[in-house]
Amino acid sequence: MTQQTHDVDHELIRAAADVARTRCRGDNHTMAAAARARDGRIVSAVNAYHFTGGPCAELVVIGTAAAQGVYELDTIVAVGDRDRGVVPPCGRCRQVLLDYFPELKVIVGEGDRVRSVPIAELLPASYVWADHQLDADPASAGAAGA
Repeated sequence: MTQQTHDVDHELIRAAADVARTRCRGDNHTMAAAARARDGRIVSAVNAYHFTGGPCAELVVIGTAAAQGVYELDTIVAVGDRDRGVVPPCGRCRQVLLDYFPELKVIVGEGDRVRSVPIAELLPASYVWADHQLDADPASAGAAGA
């Protein structure tokens, strides 16, 4: 796997850490995520843990962004509460992030070794669910049917 690193968005890490520090309470909210939209806006959210399985902070960010009219994300990071620092996305989040934002960069690593990598680098040889994207680009849809 090639590690294509990009500049690390430290402002985004600080935003997620601030949400983790101020909004994560108890066992239900233990992770925060922040994403930068292509237009520069930052969207943040916390996870909603539940024993039946709940959405991770990264997935809540996707919904929060859409509710705010943000549909293009550039970079995302998740941070744990209690000063745990940057936490990489789980497998489910990696797949969803790849499907929604194939060009997304994800901040991973620890301490002074954080780096920003393309989501595809975190999920090599992955299945790409593109059916929902066929209608988005009529030229691609026509070419797919040819």
